[in-house]
Amino acid sequence: MPAAVFNDRVRVDGKFFRLGDSKFYVKGVAYGPFTLSAESDYFPSRELARSDFQLIRELGANVVRTYYPPPRWLLDLANEHELKMLVDIPWEKNRCFLDSAKLKQAAREAVRRTVHECAGSQAIFAYSIVNEIPPDIVRWSGARAVQKFLDELIAVAKETDPACLCTFGNYPPTEFLRPGSVDFFSFNVYLHQRKAFESYLNRLQMLAEDKPVLIGEFGIDSIRESEPAKCDILAWSVESAFRAGLAGTVIFSFTDDWVVAGQPITDWAMGLTTRERQRKPSFKAVRYSFGKAPYFPLARWPRVSVVVACYNGARTLKACLDSLSRLNYPDYEVIMIDDGSLDASGQIASLYSNIRYFRQTNQGLSSARNAGIAAARGEIVAFTDADCRADEDWLYYLVADLLDGEFAGIGGPNLLPPEDSSVAAAVMASPGGPAHVMLTDRLAEHIPGCNMAFYRGALEEIGGFDPIFRKAGDDVDVCWRLQQSGYKLGFSPSAFVWHYRRSTIRDYLNQQQGYGEAEALLVRKHPEYFNALGGSLWKGRIYTSAKVGLMVRRSIIYHGTFGTGFFQALYAAPSSMGIMFCTSLEYHALVTIPLFVFSAPFHFLLPVAIASLAVSLGICVVAAFQAELPPNRSRPWSRALVGWLFFLQPIVRGWARYRARLELQPRAWSAEAPPHGRMDTGELLQQFCYWSQEDLSRLDIIRSVISTLERTHWPHKEDTGWNNYDIEVFGNRWSRVQLTLAMEQLAGKNRIFRWRVCAYWSLASKLAFWTAFGFEMLIVGVVAREEPWLWMLLLTIPVFGLFLEQEKRNLHRMVAAVLDGVARDNKMVRLEKDESEGELKPKSA
Repeated sequence: MPAAVFNDRVRVDGKFFRLGDSKFYVKGVAYGPFTLSAESDYFPSRELARSDFQLIRELGANVVRTYYPPPRWLLDLANEHELKMLVDIPWEKNRCFLDSAKLKQAAREAVRRTVHECAGSQAIFAYSIVNEIPPDIVRWSGARAVQKFLDELIAVAKETDPACLCTFGNYPPTEFLRPGSVDFFSFNVYLHQRKAFESYLNRLQMLAEDKPVLIGEFGIDSIRESEPAKCDILAWSVESAFRAGLAGTVIFSFTDDWVVAGQPITDWAMGLTTRERQRKPSFKAVRYSFGKAPYFPLARWPRVSVVVACYNGARTLKACLDSLSRLNYPDYEVIMIDDGSLDASGQIASLYSNIRYFRQTNQGLSSARNAGIAAARGEIVAFTDADCRADEDWLYYLVADLLDGEFAGIGGPNLLPPEDSSVAAAVMASPGGPAHVMLTDRLAEHIPGCNMAFYRGALEEIGGFDPIFRKAGDDVDVCWRLQQSGYKLGFSPSAFVWHYRRSTIRDYLNQQQGYGEAEALLVRKHPEYFNALGGSLWKGRIYTSAKVGLMVRRSIIYHGTFGTGFFQALYAAPSSMGIMFCTSLEYHALVTIPLFVFSAPFHFLLPVAIASLAVSLGICVVAAFQAELPPNRSRPWSRALVGWLFFLQPIVRGWARYRARLELQPRAWSAEAPPHGRMDTGELLQQFCYWSQEDLSRLDIIRSVISTLERTHWPHKEDTGWNNYDIEVFGNRWSRVQLTLAMEQLAGKNRIFRWRVCAYWSLASKLAFWTAFGFEMLIVGVVAREEPWLWMLLLTIPVFGLFLEQEKRNLHRMVAAVLDGVARDNKMVRLEKDESEGELKPKSA
């Protein structure tokens, strides 16, 4: 590495580090402490240190971790050998330090002194402000208080050297500690089973979210495990760490010569060299692995087609295409679909000879992505947006994790670019941004459209993207349809893109309006994924900088019996989404606005109306304070802006959703009728009974009904295990029907199947009816004394009710026709109750 580059400061770059223009992957080794020497209390003589550093360079390492602050001469020696140093700062962590003002001040002084003494040295990589706080001490003081103190120590370090990187040495017994101001997470992990180790790395990646993860210590004892076993374990640990997308790993330790509390350790041999600095076989194993890191070869390198759908994206398109031109992947193509842009997008794309450019009339996002799939030559099709800038290893990690799991598709994080504005940072912390939803540490329920990849065959099998999604929602629809087809989706935490957020409030609200319109389409196509108010129902955890609900309860930590658990996990309390209803459009329409309207004739309601509005605003204020803002782009007005966006977003998005649902044409009965036609008998029975001799099961009949509904594109919801019905069928926006099936087992293959059919008004019907009733009563009550004829308005209420009832009856008849058709297909006989005998008999023609 050129000296000018090495002398730069290492900085955080997304999930990784960067030194100069290149990524800096930590290939580290722990060093010391050693027995007392003439020149230092914890380090060897200069001559021995020089020899050690030569061996460390031969090892292929670039970082040396020390457990005590190094003297200046050692820093200079490291700089001479182009080694960076991760410096631990010791203080009395093993005592109840938060109970003692003296101990806390001593810790602050230790941090300040160490950073001051090391400041200016180009050999410094980062400071670890503490290493492995005992879990019982954390339990005694409380996790929040300890986190706050760690943040305070980091602030002390950055007061002395603002550009320094800070972390702390964590480990599984205190994995729940997550100070907000660490630049990266460092974990000491000693798991010697490969599967368990790799699973824990996945967990650490999800805990760290958008910050780099470093294995601060991993080592094997030559005495207990044997040297050959040590070679094997260290080799796969390095490979696993880098394949998992970690920013690096530190091997413990360089030599068997190390001390604890001034006493030499003789019954452990964790070193890569002996006490006499003789290379062990494990030295060669680590050197080989460090030499291959970070890019271990994949099992194969399938061709990837990267599709960029662009509509008026000139502002960020150059950064996007520049990043896609230098991806670290051997076999890929870039396809840009210009969806009728009116700006300079086409001219910008023409500057790139390596881009396959296609232009079409403006048909929407899904159509553009389908055009990209049609033009693709790769086995895998990856998607990003014109407002994204891909990390150079984006495809490497996406493809690696896609090949490693049983996934049809995979996604990754989208991070705020460091050059983006403070307004964009506030937008990122506001609700409604693109986010991934995780079922486990690897299995995803949803991956955002700005960073996703799929096997082309899987996309073609489900028919690609649905063109009805012109602005948004296409990624959600594809994820759901793939999962409904039996496929799984994965997540690669290090395959990230930088995603430029909306830089103005107007752009942000326009985006949310588009999301609301997309939700209306999704509700109609996938009603099973939404609640009665149109809110999406996710099974997994949503990972986003914005809070999806208020945190009203503290998280719970599992400490193990008597606080002795080795893995002490944090169980985050679920966000309270019910409270967020008070910020919704529905709440304002049904509560706040009517209260203000009714307060005109009834003045005593005015304080209640004001209180209702204050509740909504108060929730937005609390949500703004709970939002996670990047410290370097937080301004005095940032949280006020986030709170204002928390107030506006649900109104704008909700209004767009309802407007789009109203503008959608109701489902025509003739177009959506099942193949067996409409039931003309006019019967509205609550039960339909059928007799079969075909040895059919209850699930066979349920699946037949579902198949008919899917074939005729009827929206429906299936039982998830928590319902009292088997299928819920949606007609137009006014009604729904719930179906429940019971089977009576008779002699031989004889069965009787009983369907219970319950028709209801939809929530929209109920809201519309009672809202109309309330407003008409208000009008009549206020002005009917002067204008008696206004009492006639009340006649419209029963007329509207009759209309809703007729819509419900029509859906009831249609569903009955479906049941009759399925019965005929399965050679079943319709039964009816004989009133004279009270028994079921075949229905007369």
